[in-house]
Amino acid sequence: MASASATGKLSREEFRRQKDLDAARKAGTAPAALDEEGKAINPHIPQYIAQVPWYLDTGKPTLSHQRMPDYDRSADKLDNWYDRGAKAGPAAKKYRKGACENCGAMTHKRQDCLERPRKKGAKFTNRDIAPDEVIQDVASGYDAKRDRWNGYDPAEHKRVYDEYAAVDAARQKLREEEIDKRTTTDLAAVRKVAKAGKEKAEGKDDDFGSSEDEDEDQDKYAESADAVGQKLDTKTRITVRNLRIREDTAKYLINLDPSSAYYDPKTRSMRENPNKGVPPEESKFAGENFLRSSGEAPEVQKLQLFAWNAAARGNDVHVNALPTQGQLLHLQYVKKKEELKDTTKVSILAKYGGEEYLQKAPKELLQGQTEEYVEYSRTGQVIKGKERAKTRSKYPEDVYVNNHTAVWGSWYDVATGIWGYACCHSSIHMSYCTGEAGIEAAHASSAQQLLESAPPSSSMPPPPVPSSSVDERKKKAEELFSKKRLGEGDLSLDHDKLSKALSEERKRKARGDDDDDRGGKKPKGGLGKSYEVSEEELEAYRMNRRMTEDPMANYVDTEA
Repeated sequence: MASASATGKLSREEFRRQKDLDAARKAGTAPAALDEEGKAINPHIPQYIAQVPWYLDTGKPTLSHQRMPDYDRSADKLDNWYDRGAKAGPAAKKYRKGACENCGAMTHKRQDCLERPRKKGAKFTNRDIAPDEVIQDVASGYDAKRDRWNGYDPAEHKRVYDEYAAVDAARQKLREEEIDKRTTTDLAAVRKVAKAGKEKAEGKDDDFGSSEDEDEDQDKYAESADAVGQKLDTKTRITVRNLRIREDTAKYLINLDPSSAYYDPKTRSMRENPNKGVPPEESKFAGENFLRSSGEAPEVQKLQLFAWNAAARGNDVHVNALPTQGQLLHLQYVKKKEELKDTTKVSILAKYGGEEYLQKAPKELLQGQTEEYVEYSRTGQVIKGKERAKTRSKYPEDVYVNNHTAVWGSWYDVATGIWGYACCHSSIHMSYCTGEAGIEAAHASSAQQLLESAPPSSSMPPPPVPSSSVDERKKKAEELFSKKRLGEGDLSLDHDKLSKALSEERKRKARGDDDDDRGGKKPKGGLGKSYEVSEEELEAYRMNRRMTEDPMANYVDTEA
């Protein structure tokens, strides 16, 4: 069905006409429907494609909901970004009102200043006033906000090239100086010395070698040194790892608990201790971190670091090739470093003095008795020790305005739940302080005070309840629960009439006429006369009636 969804519900006749029109359009006997742009809509398009969603429906046939909307992508350009560090003209000569108190710029306040806080701000010194920044409003689109390279200046990458060029130039100069120190003047010998220890490539006829050869010469330790547990071929870049001895227990089999130390299968390393409950000295394997920091491992690391630093400074030191030489040079370096440290310390003390301040108590005494010990309670209060000083905020504190002697929020009204000033009990922010008069006025205008000072009500007070004695209360209770409530009064009953009424009531019960309605009894003296129930008959009925509401009425004691 090529037509769009119609607004409202179609009647049966309109639906039939719509179906006939669609069939005619598909057959070609009726013109195709046109959209809002005047384009014909193919009648063979299925209804689920041509039907417009309810939130885009305009009541007219259209296919615009199937087309991609035209968005404004002007904000997605890469060059549309903030101009970092741009300044709006030269700096001012004097401090301007409303500017930053720290640097003097008009584009921000002191709380937002990114400059280092000065001891005395530009507001008081009128010196070194910073220029105003350029405030830009960059409206970036969806893609521009999520582009990690947006705003990046490709010209900044030139610094990397300049750095590498400077390193190459320094290496070239160092190589030339090394060659100049040679006594020979033969050009062939000079070339041989320049290319010593480097691989000769085809087409290289320069006298001093290229930067690539220099990189290979400087990184010879990383290329030629074999790592522990590996056999590395520097030419083919193939690494063959040595297999462990089969008799050794694998690291991942020491503790089978999944929550124990992590085992890296790629490097076959387990850095943490798999058995945390066992001391490292007693465990079979305490982790590689323990092995790296135990024994002579730290000394070997220091020796290797010394060799790398010495090689970076131009000295030919290699720990693996000449271990004895590296060890001796390291010992000499440490000895000279200590002597230089002692010499510097002695010269400073001789010049400025203060040697008595370097003498401190023993470490055991300092750790045993110190004022830095602080003990806290469960609620966070300090029980013992000195509490840490609170960090001061960069924002202004304890600033009193409008003659107030307390800050806003120092007083809370429990009745109304409003904050205010403690000096005048004013709940209006930035109001003028009225002192004790304001406190009295606030107390007088409170709801509780107004209720207490209200005049007494004009309605009559309730009558007083008369006090009754115990006998009167008992008498009243007897009257409430006696037969007088039923209108019987204090009449005396005739025993003969009562016995006669009891016999008649038993006969009536025996006949089966057991209903509580006394009006159903036949009146004496005929149908036209009324019959009045006597007091004896009413008492006989009460004595013989069945108490259905009594739960013990049908109880029979079978054990007696």
